[in-house]
Amino acid sequence: MQIENSTFQFLKDLQKNNNRDWFADHKPVYTKAQKNAKQVFAEIHKKLQMHDQIEKSKMMRIYRDVRFSNDKTPYKPHFANSYSRLGKELRGGYFLRIRPGESFLAGGFWEPNKEDLFRIRKEIEQDASEIRQILKDKNYIKHFGGKFESFSELKTAPRGFDKDHPDVDLLRKKGFIATKSFTDKEVLSEDFIDKVDESFKALRPFFNLFSDILTTNLNGESIL
Repeated sequence: MQIENSTFQFLKDLQKNNNRDWFADHKPVYTKAQKNAKQVFAEIHKKLQMHDQIEKSKMMRIYRDVRFSNDKTPYKPHFANSYSRLGKELRGGYFLRIRPGESFLAGGFWEPNKEDLFRIRKEIEQDASEIRQILKDKNYIKHFGGKFESFSELKTAPRGFDKDHPDVDLLRKKGFIATKSFTDKEVLSEDFIDKVDESFKALRPFFNLFSDILTTNLNGESIL
């Protein structure tokens, strides 16, 4: 099971012809490409279930909501899928996007609610050593460059936190995401699913720590 060349070619063609008339004329090609992507996402789901507990797998719709966007192209020229971990104890989620020239996977906490974000920040304020250990882990560095991405960051420490705190770089983040990009050649390779699964496995120390943080108070007592 792998991403087929025809699936990738459809996405390339869609990038150049992102309009409803072209899409309607190529609906059978889209249907075939969508089926292939869905099969690949399902196989990744199976592999994830072997080393994690997944509550939900969801393939994203290709149709864009253009109502509040400056970009009025009607379709997303990619296939993407999210995998949510199970229950209140296992926090975090996985994500994979297949897009010519811009394929990547990600995992973590994209937009944590204000309670979760505050709890993470309080942990950082008190002792960020375990989080720093995750970032310094050789396997995490291999797959994710030893850093967290964030959809946005504050310019200084959040309100109520010391702007001179030694871990202010972590306190400023509004999300905590690990990302890894793939070349087109890698996406089309026979072992792409295995490579994705290997990277997802490398997220577990990160997920385990943050799950522990978000299910306990600052004294380490369970809040569930």
